[in-house]
Amino acid sequence: MAIIKGITNQPKKVVIYGPEGIGKSTFASKFPNPVFIDTEGSTKYMDVERFENTDTWLDIFKQIDEAVKEGYKTIVVDTADWAEMLCIKEVCRAKAVSGIEDIGYGKGYVYVQEEFKRLLDKLEECTKKGVNTVLTAHAQMRKFEQPDEMGAYDRWEMKLSKKAAPMVKEWADMLLFANYQTFVIQDEKTKSKKAQGGQRVMYAAHHPCWDAKNRFGLPDKMDFDYNAIKKVIEGSPKSEIKKKETSKEEPKEETKLTPQEEAFLPNDNESVELKPTSAYEDLLAMMEKARITEDEVVAAVVNKNLQAPGIELKDYPEDFIREFLIAKFDGFSKYIEKNYKDAPFLNHYPKENKKGAK
Repeated sequence: MAIIKGITNQPKKVVIYGPEGIGKSTFASKFPNPVFIDTEGSTKYMDVERFENTDTWLDIFKQIDEAVKEGYKTIVVDTADWAEMLCIKEVCRAKAVSGIEDIGYGKGYVYVQEEFKRLLDKLEECTKKGVNTVLTAHAQMRKFEQPDEMGAYDRWEMKLSKKAAPMVKEWADMLLFANYQTFVIQDEKTKSKKAQGGQRVMYAAHHPCWDAKNRFGLPDKMDFDYNAIKKVIEGSPKSEIKKKETSKEEPKEETKLTPQEEAFLPNDNESVELKPTSAYEDLLAMMEKARITEDEVVAAVVNKNLQAPGIELKDYPEDFIREFLIAKFDGFSKYIEKNYKDAPFLNHYPKENKKGAK
């Protein structure tokens, strides 16, 4: 029996989700030689190749077969949540009911889950035939309950049913969340707040407020631009797959860069530097706006038994800063404000700097 060693460089399964109008379809159109299966009619004003009508669930499967036959390099299902609506209609037709809830409590969406998995399996087959597959999806906010006194917070999720969304996330090689990066500024005199910024960014790593992932070493946050992932999709060098017999030893080879590592080396005519965002720096910016000091944050963290005493804020783990201090910053900052006067280890700060001082 032969053992295969090395990285297999095959087409990618990509999911892109975000709020409406951010440019998901335009982003997908930059993939190599794409054809759109337009379930919602969002590409009618775009200069892209697409199938004329996608009115039923079965149309999607026929169009996938046709796209592979015609030699397209990328199949884009735009969008997955509208495709799921066609899936629900097909299940209702097959079960002879007028609505998915008529099948029985919870049973209808089990059938939808099974049927939607057929689509993911079909797209999986396409990658084995040399075709990239892209799913776009809308995003929606849902309230996420945390089992502690910090309370609940809003979280971005794909606009899919609770059974379909986890399958899509597991299926994808790359799950990208696109959003507008905004900052809330408070006027010192009027105390009114307003949002500024609006730069389009995408995230490729998990965060308490959204789902994202990748298997290619991408930065956590990037500009929402296809060029940020271009080398992963189409520029990776061909991988070398070596076979060896289990009963024989091969001479050791010199260490070489993996295809993913080589993919991110800049070309001679490029000067691109991608720097992941520092959680500590992000937190400092939020603290400055809220007029909270590092000592106050550390004291509150220790008071909550979240970290051991004697550790500086900059030395806290990256995940802890993002998932606890940044994600729950509103509740944490209120906790600091409320308990400031009762914390004797903070008395060396000037009281006139605190709210309510004389």
